[in-house]
Amino acid sequence: MHIAEGYLPPLHAVAWSAAAAPFVVHGARALTREVRENPGSTLMLGASGAFVFVLSALKIPSVTGSCSHPTGTGLGAVLFRPPVMAVLGTVTLLFQALLLAHGGLTTLGANVFSMAVVGPWAGYAAYRAVRALRGSLMPAVFAAAFTADLTTYCVTSAQLALAFPDPATGFAGALAKFGGIFAVTQVPLAVSEGLLTVLVVRLLGQSGRGELARLGTTGGEGTTTAEGTVAR
Repeated sequence: MHIAEGYLPPLHAVAWSAAAAPFVVHGARALTREVRENPGSTLMLGASGAFVFVLSALKIPSVTGSCSHPTGTGLGAVLFRPPVMAVLGTVTLLFQALLLAHGGLTTLGANVFSMAVVGPWAGYAAYRAVRALRGSLMPAVFAAAFTADLTTYCVTSAQLALAFPDPATGFAGALAKFGGIFAVTQVPLAVSEGLLTVLVVRLLGQSGRGELARLGTTGGEGTTTAEGTVAR
């Protein structure tokens, strides 16, 4: 997913940075408020950030010659809501650009917009939709992780298609081309990330149920599972 350093035209790089900036600023305020009001959440915030860093650092070659990876943003979007993930995702992408040569500084805004902004919001929307339909917690968590992952790659495909439209078919043709390249590996990766995120939430439910209840992920509205009572 990481668009490489210098790959986007300068105007596109600046435009995506401008689009991502307000979300990151808002997220910084949300993160500051979370830490100030609930100091005990710092450990889980760190775990959510580490989950994003580790998963998004994995590079899995695609049969088409590109590389794909999970994003890990669905977990934090469910636990802390999407604004916080804008900050955690930005920090992750910045460190990866500087230390791992994944992505780059000139494309940081575009990568933040796809992975740290749109992905978490789409994942959280899927989570809320499943819960609104009275789905249980674990299917909702799976939907969040799966959707956040796949949406990130859809946005990246659109970003690349805008920057490099097909000479014959324009944006639509380029979007189909880039989307097809990513889809070969990303769909099974999104399924795998969804299952892994469910497993992580199950483990958190066993070891940190009080913290999850405070965040509104478990406890409170009386939907019963084998492990106990879960909420929204």
